[in-house]
Amino acid sequence: MSAALSPAVLGVDDVVDAHFHIWRAEDLPWLRGPMVPRIFGPYEPLRRDYSVDEYVHDAVAEGIGAAVYVQTNWPLGRAVDEVRWVQGVADEHGWPHAVVGSADLFSPDAGRVFEQQRAVSPLVRGTRLQLHWHEDERLRFASSPNRMDDPVLRANLGRLSELGWLFELQVFPGQMEDAVRLVADFPETTFVLVHAGMLESGEERHVVPWRAGLELLAAQPNAVVKLSGLGTFVHRVDEELIRLVTTTAVELFGPERCMVGSNFPIESLWTDFHDLFQAWLRVVGELPEDARRDVLGRTARRVYSIPASGADRAGAVAAGGTAWE
Repeated sequence: MSAALSPAVLGVDDVVDAHFHIWRAEDLPWLRGPMVPRIFGPYEPLRRDYSVDEYVHDAVAEGIGAAVYVQTNWPLGRAVDEVRWVQGVADEHGWPHAVVGSADLFSPDAGRVFEQQRAVSPLVRGTRLQLHWHEDERLRFASSPNRMDDPVLRANLGRLSELGWLFELQVFPGQMEDAVRLVADFPETTFVLVHAGMLESGEERHVVPWRAGLELLAAQPNAVVKLSGLGTFVHRVDEELIRLVTTTAVELFGPERCMVGSNFPIESLWTDFHDLFQAWLRVVGELPEDARRDVLGRTARRVYSIPASGADRAGAVAAGGTAWE
């Protein structure tokens, strides 16, 4: 067995996990309720609390120094409560370093929710509401394939640039033409393509439309790619799939628009944190050194406005600034 890699061995001294979750199971009806089909398969092991202490223990051991919390589908009526809770975690533990919340973007009330979230947390950088739709009903989240055309959704997305927030775009390759139009219509807002566009496998029937969609999206300068969730459909750490997605995204978007996310604890359904991160380090280690620094840290720090240290962040807020500026 080869020796474990570290970011330092790759010439990288700053690593940011651009996509992780923590939760209390009591807050998530989808965890407490009956098991139903989900895109990541059976999920009995997730039906428990997953604390920031557990996450940080694993992340720090791998050389990760900062992380972005992404919303976990609390009831949309409690979207402000979610952000308030995560801010409390950050106040106590120093993690996470940025927060992506959620809101009912199909409600005219979303703007009020945004303002309340901003008031309770200086760490909020944007919002996510999954828009992915698939012909296989087990894999869909959105209620229909054309939700990106909804005028209320679009009006709410228009508010994000005023806040300096981004939108986490989660769609399948078959939705990419609509997604590109959406991204183009809001040039002042950064769109983060979650899970690198949801490639289902390394088979040609999946790769060809996925790559075509990424080529379209790459032409939009306000789009970036999150290299995360690549075990979602294959239910394993597939290093060749990770390599395919990484090299394609870096080729099309450039390393300065690509970043790695662990998607923990979802990925814990089929791997531990160490094995997952080692696969990422082996793949990213094949890139030029400057590109490694972008993909493993610099891109995420820039996109999510994460200062170099917690002290810097606290100082900026104390001075009257906002962490998303």
